[in-house]
Amino acid sequence: MFRLNNGVEIPEMGLGVYKMNAGKEMDDAVRYAYEQGYRLFDTAQMYKNESGLGEALEKNRIPRQDIFLISKVDNCNQGYGRTIESFGESLERLKTDYLDSFLVHWPGQNRERMLDTWKAMEKLYTDGKVRSIGVCNFEVCQLEYLLANCKVRPMIDQIEHTPFMHDEKLLGFCRENEVQVMAWGPLLRGNLDEDEIGRMAAGYNKTSAQLLLRWNVQQGIIPIPKSKNKERLLQNISISDFEITEEDMKRMNAMNQNKRTSYDPMVFDF
Repeated sequence: MFRLNNGVEIPEMGLGVYKMNAGKEMDDAVRYAYEQGYRLFDTAQMYKNESGLGEALEKNRIPRQDIFLISKVDNCNQGYGRTIESFGESLERLKTDYLDSFLVHWPGQNRERMLDTWKAMEKLYTDGKVRSIGVCNFEVCQLEYLLANCKVRPMIDQIEHTPFMHDEKLLGFCRENEVQVMAWGPLLRGNLDEDEIGRMAAGYNKTSAQLLLRWNVQQGIIPIPKSKNKERLLQNISISDFEITEEDMKRMNAMNQNKRTSYDPMVFDF
C-alpha cells in the first residue's frame, strides 16, 4: 500500500478496465483479479463500462470496503454543475454510494473550465462523497496552475508512463508536491520490446510485463495494467519477489523517447 497526501492508503497496483466489455468478459476478469489479490479497480465515464464494472463487483459479491474504486469525469461533463451531476450518475452505474478516488480525465486548454471542474471535485471531497481527488494527464505547468488556485491539493496524477515515455521533470515535481503518480498503459499497450526489455526480464527469470510493472512500483508509481487473462493477471501481480538493480533501473529510464501513444496534454482540447 502507498499513502496519499491526505493519509488515505491506496494499493500499489490495480486493474484497469479500459475497453473491457460488460458481461462475462468483465465478470470473469474482476473475479480472477480479486481472487489473485487485486484491490484497486480503475474505470472512467469515458470508457462507457462503469455499469459493467459495478455489475461485476456485485455478481462476484466483492465487499465494497475491500476495494479501492476509481473513476474519472469525462471531458464532456467538465464544469462545476455537470461534474457534480455526472459523479452521481457514476455512483449509480457503479452501484456504490462513494468512490475512493475521482479524477479529472484531461486538463484541456480552457483554464477557467479546469478550475470550475476542480471546484466541483473539491466540493465532492469536502462533502465526503469521495475519499480522494486527482487528475489525469496533467503536465508540470498545468499542475502548477492548479496548485496555485486550489483549496484542496490533487492527491493523484494518472499519466502515461513507460520506459519510452519517462518524464523525470514531471515525476520529480509530483514527488516534491506529494502528488501520487499512477501509470496508465504501463505495458506499452501490449507492444512490448522483446529485444532489450525482454533480455533484461529474462535475467530476472520474469516476463517483460513483470519487469515493466516492477520498474513502476520500485519508483513509487502505481501501475494499472489491463488484462482479462487469468494467467497474465497472476503474472502481473507477482512482482514482489524480485528487485531491479540500480543499474538496470537507470538503463530503463534512459530508454525515454518522449513517445506517447495518445494525445499530448499540452495541445489536446475538447
